[in-house]
Amino acid sequence: MTGEIMTDSASATRQSVDAVIEDYFADRVRRASSLGTHAVQLWRRAADSARGGKGLRPRLVLLAHDELGGCDRDGATVTAAAFEILHTALLLHDDVLDGDVVRRGRPNLIGEFVRDATNRGADPRRATAWGAASGLLAGDLLLSAVHTLLARIDGPARSELHDIVDDALLLTAVGEHADIGLALGILDARVPDIRRMTELKTASYSFAAPLRAGAALAGADRATQDALSEIGIQLGFLYQLRDDMLGVFGAEDRTGKSVRGDLREGKRTLLIAFAAPEPEWQEVAHLFGRRSLSAQEAGLLRAALVACGAARAVEDVITVHLAQLERTIASARLPDGLARALREIARLCAERGA
Repeated sequence: MTGEIMTDSASATRQSVDAVIEDYFADRVRRASSLGTHAVQLWRRAADSARGGKGLRPRLVLLAHDELGGCDRDGATVTAAAFEILHTALLLHDDVLDGDVVRRGRPNLIGEFVRDATNRGADPRRATAWGAASGLLAGDLLLSAVHTLLARIDGPARSELHDIVDDALLLTAVGEHADIGLALGILDARVPDIRRMTELKTASYSFAAPLRAGAALAGADRATQDALSEIGIQLGFLYQLRDDMLGVFGAEDRTGKSVRGDLREGKRTLLIAFAAPEPEWQEVAHLFGRRSLSAQEAGLLRAALVACGAARAVEDVITVHLAQLERTIASARLPDGLARALREIARLCAERGA
């Protein structure tokens, strides 16, 4: 997310969170050193995967904790690190499910292991299998790491934090499962179904859970936690709407993602749901989901999404949803600093270009 969305100390905060993450991975690399080179490599590449992101989830944890008067800054920092590792774990699994070998403009963990296997003489099938297995297992290890980190927290919120993560994983898995079912045409791709999938897959773990975790660490009451969860769900939906637009119309040098990926994978987003019944889209719909989609074919799909009005319709939804979210924040009776920061995050979710 572009722009500074927290406080003037955001850089120092990010360094503190990164230090926890780096210490964790350094310890795991040391422990893996007796298990062989490939074990060390798996952990080192998992560590690389956790570097360079926007750090949105840690910031949300710390924002809620600090603005709600929390006193456990060390616990909040560890929790923030746990959510960043959770994000990395789910990205690794997402790459396996989507068959992606690039993330943030460079080979991802899967791509690096595919390259290694290819260099050792493996054929494409075996190299791909090695990369996918490596991504799956690294993601598994990092899911365990989340609870390992949370177990370090000494305080009454520790048990609740485990429950928050557990709830988020349950919802995210259901959302991811639905996303795949929609892309394969197994589940109905109606607008309400796509919206619900988005709320489950992205909003729960990326926004609602971090805000709720920070509030729990601060000792906030249930009403405040529930209000932040609702705001988080709405933020996540807004964020994903813009993400879906960037996945088709964004600048690759800014997003670090191919603008053909979602079209090639046949992702059933709100953008596609709006386009589906329109004649301009139906003329080119046979190209959607084609694994060998060319740049020219992707251009035809993008042109159809504009011509049929689907792109404009999503932009209209973003505008309406942003206004609704601002009303939700205003009615939540949150501290002024927290409400102000959440409004700024909402605006950046709607307007971001990367």
